[in-house]
Amino acid sequence: AHLVEIGGGLVPPGGSMRLTCIASGFAFDHNFMNWVRLAPGKGLEWVANINSDGDAATYNEAVNGRFTISRDNTKNTLYLQMKNLIPDDTAVYYCTNGFPGAAPDYWGQGTQVTVSS
Repeated sequence: AHLVEIGGGLVPPGGSMRLTCIASGFAFDHNFMNWVRLAPGKGLEWVANINSDGDAATYNEAVNGRFTISRDNTKNTLYLQMKNLIPDDTAVYYCTNGFPGAAPDYWGQGTQVTVSS
């Protein structure tokens, strides 16, 4: 199995960014998927989850209302649209499979998001 995250970079506070995760080698459309993040000096933080059909999502309170997780099962692709970014959103973002809180089977290599002026 393979997960590749793309789309990170430097963005000013208040800005927007979209992350993309391209999956291969497993039944993407049968898996719940997550975005998680790891910030300097902090532990791993779950960000959002979406069910296999893409019609139900849950969010960490810290990002609720600012981030939107979505997926396109025809393209084996997961997305995270982020808006109104704040410095505390600075982290390496990873896509993983599975239910929130459960140990994932698959991880991507991560993509760095830096929110700074």
